Amino acid sequence: MKQRYILCLLITGALIYYGAPRMSIFAEGLQGYFAIGWLILATCVLAGNLAALLYTPKGTGKGKKLKSKPVRKVKSRSFG
Repeated sequence: MKQRYILCLLITGALIYYGAPRMSIFAEGLQGYFAIGWLILATCVLAGNLAALLYTPKGTGKGKKLKSKPVRKVKSRSFG
């Protein structure tokens, strides 16, 4: 699971590295709005993947399964 977060971080970093110099946030009109929106979205993606990578519980690796409580069956009654 951590490999996916690292891959997403690398791809997002590459997109920001490639796209940010080509966009002008000071442009007027739709071009400027698009550049600002794209950079905000890319920053949110980067922050989300970084947070997921840092705060992933350590006990959820391969071979380790969390024990769940047994499910209680609810007895149904019919009043007929």
